[in-house]
Amino acid sequence: MDHQGQFRAAALESGIPDDEISRFTEHLRLAIRLSGGSSGVPVGQFGGSPRLPVGMDWPVAGGNRLPFVFSVDCAALPEVDGPGLPAGGSLLFFLDHEEDHLASEPGWARVVYVPAGTETEVVEEPTDHEVVGKQYDVSATLVARLPDWFGTDEDEDEDEDDLSPFQQQLARDLERDLPHLDELRALAHDLWPPDEGLASAYLGGYVDDEVMTSIAEQTLVGREMAGEIVIPVAKWYSHVEREKHRLTSEWMSLARFSLTDEFYTGSFVVRHDDLAAGRLDKAFSMTEFSE
Repeated sequence: MDHQGQFRAAALESGIPDDEISRFTEHLRLAIRLSGGSSGVPVGQFGGSPRLPVGMDWPVAGGNRLPFVFSVDCAALPEVDGPGLPAGGSLLFFLDHEEDHLASEPGWARVVYVPAGTETEVVEEPTDHEVVGKQYDVSATLVARLPDWFGTDEDEDEDEDDLSPFQQQLARDLERDLPHLDELRALAHDLWPPDEGLASAYLGGYVDDEVMTSIAEQTLVGREMAGEIVIPVAKWYSHVEREKHRLTSEWMSLARFSLTDEFYTGSFVVRHDDLAAGRLDKAFSMTEFSE
């Protein structure tokens, strides 16, 4: 479905100028919301044992099997405009969230892509039940996503003095370029409503702000170590803000989900160009701890 065309038609009918609609849709992304306990058509499986290519071993790290989180049938997922998941095959996500949260180096997570037509089998359930959660099916719906710097309706009363100079400039640019931002944002949420109830996971959309900040910091540290730039300590935060804003358009959330104990949130992120080229081995995880 042409979602941008659907949105444009509705916005034009509301009297919003076409050029402003174009500026807005450059930033509008649709995420796929996975949830269990509904009557929708199943598109994936949480928990249980994974279905892997015949002969493929269960992914391991540190000598132990990685916990299997969920899998999705890509062909059964709703289509979205722009860069997206593979059109066919299946994606499986494995994550040891406690080790991933504490680790200074990656390696405690894995994304496995199984191309369509591959002969698969359900891997025998291990005796270690910590790597196998309760199994249930999930269905999919679409939700609208905008970058964090677009703000929300609740941000309207925020004192401008609480914003950094860079954030103030972004706010002024938005006010200039998108005078109908509130109407456009409301229309997007009417077409693809925000969350209702408990979601099992989200595929696509924007990378979480904390994760994006970490990526920006790592990028700047790498450039400093390579001798490309020198950032004064007093200017570090402003450089991170600008780098995060620049990188937002290059990265996307591949999958984001809360773990069963609800204190951990797992995020798999990937660059748009790596996803488009099928380089899912370039995706990496970041686990956040809320307590």
